[in-house]
Amino acid sequence: MPTILGQNQYGKAENRVVRITRDGDTHHIKDLNVSVALSGDMDDVHYSGSNASVLPTDTTKNTVYAFAKEHGIESAEQFGIHLARHFVSSREPIRTARIRVEEYAWERIAASDGDSGATGGDDVRHSFVRKGQETRVAQVTYDGEKWEVVSGLKDLTLMNSTHSEFWGYAKDEYTTLKEAYDRILATDVSARWRYSWTGDDQRMPDWEESYGQARTHLLHAFAETYSLSLQQTLYQMGSRIIDSRSEIDEIRFSLPNKHHFLVDLEPFGLTNEHEVYFAADRPYGLIEATVLRDGVEPRIPVDLTNL
Repeated sequence: MPTILGQNQYGKAENRVVRITRDGDTHHIKDLNVSVALSGDMDDVHYSGSNASVLPTDTTKNTVYAFAKEHGIESAEQFGIHLARHFVSSREPIRTARIRVEEYAWERIAASDGDSGATGGDDVRHSFVRKGQETRVAQVTYDGEKWEVVSGLKDLTLMNSTHSEFWGYAKDEYTTLKEAYDRILATDVSARWRYSWTGDDQRMPDWEESYGQARTHLLHAFAETYSLSLQQTLYQMGSRIIDSRSEIDEIRFSLPNKHHFLVDLEPFGLTNEHEVYFAADRPYGLIEATVLRDGVEPRIPVDLTNL
């Protein structure tokens, strides 16, 4: 039977770009990992090997670095928008551009109060330490008419040392888990949220403020929810974000349950009063769900592995 070509795309993945903005002696850092995927009228290169419609992936890499200079990096989302608009509008065979961005956060090292010797404390405005928390992510897709912006974070580790229970669950002949009325709840949050902004005729969100506020609402919901299950906590985090941020319509979570089990200290003549735990990294429960604004159709993929 004859074969036909299905969906296809190409581009340059994981272009690491660091942009330093110098405000006098004070420097600011944006550290990104940018992946470009382009699709459109690309049949010939697959069928005949003709590269006439192919913009080299090396060119897409160079564009990332040139745009970092020409446009700066205001936010991961805005940088992705600049790139996507350029690729779709400048090359006729390209119909859709998808830009994925990971942002690695840095924070300024505070000056010491003492005499630092060679450099005065007030002059330390260019030294940074990498934040050891989450990675910010964004995906911008543009087809020449409509935009889709999905932002979020991954590898944000959270823990409640109490105010968490798990009991009343279904049991069968293979159930050995004991019910817990005071347990540790810990997870590594992977979350993606989709914006309602889809066109240049709409007011564009403030990407930096929106990300910061969404993250804050997520943290507050985790801390303030008395949890009877990780599923309940997930829903509260998603609801808090959507209720508080009108520009966000949908959010999907993938939450591994980082189990902490009480250690049996009785063989040593000791009583473990919810003080000593064994942290198990695997196997782990994996809780995933989407929270939507009422009336909105889901668009974020169920599998976040490649998003």
